[in-house]
Amino acid sequence: MKIKENTGYKVFLVVNTIIMILISVATLYPFLYLVAQSFSSEKAIIEGHVGLIPKGFNLKTYFYVLSKGDFLKFYKNTIIYTAVGTVLSLTFSSMLAYPLSKPELKGMKILTPLVIFTMYFGGGMIPNYVLVVRLGLKNTMAAFILPMMISTYYVLLMKSFFAGTPKDLEEAGELDGLSKFGVFLRVVLPLSKPIMATMTLFYAVMYWNNWYQAFLYLRKEKWPVAYYLQTIIRGQGANDQDAQQVATNIKSCAMVLTVLPIICVYPFIQKYYVQGMMLGGVKE
Repeated sequence: MKIKENTGYKVFLVVNTIIMILISVATLYPFLYLVAQSFSSEKAIIEGHVGLIPKGFNLKTYFYVLSKGDFLKFYKNTIIYTAVGTVLSLTFSSMLAYPLSKPELKGMKILTPLVIFTMYFGGGMIPNYVLVVRLGLKNTMAAFILPMMISTYYVLLMKSFFAGTPKDLEEAGELDGLSKFGVFLRVVLPLSKPIMATMTLFYAVMYWNNWYQAFLYLRKEKWPVAYYLQTIIRGQGANDQDAQQVATNIKSCAMVLTVLPIICVYPFIQKYYVQGMMLGGVKE
């Protein structure tokens, strides 16, 4: 029996390893091709000679993109939106998730279904647009951040994690004179680094990649870089003669510069990401 079990397990490992390698290749290939294209010459791209290795190494496009004031200005806007939005989202999402994790909360049977309801049903684009305009938020940072500040799915993940916090520690905090809010700040949050790091990544990526709110509510001077990238992809970003010379790989260069910060941040919170997803998704 042991021999059969060991043989079956080895077969499983081999098959699983092959599948994971294929998935990794399928995931990495488009990005590596994009990077290679961004460093290649226009001639090599037009002739179709670019694979995973740059042909006719060229930094002209990067110098062009970074020398133009618009890209760096939009990059700065994105950093501000992402930083402010992520902090606000983490604050209000955790403050909503923690009470929902307490079975003794009054009205729990009503509040939880109401929160879940918002995950499946929304007001729609037109009512949301009218609401933002009538509140006087159009062309402001609030118009970009508020409509997506709280994600119901992320709140439920945090709720599951908070539900697994040892009650003894919370009771000890209350015995020391802490209020419920004090227990949340001084006891629960320090124990919640995995889920908070995971949600930081999720919310930061959501704000960093979001362009739709900018399309609806913001004028050009307040665009995030993601929406500027959309205009480049649609061919609205290369009008002068210098831009025409690098038009074949300017899209690739802009995409690489846009995604680079997220790639650099991910390795530092990867260990928290795995732990947070496991605990937040399993415990209830």
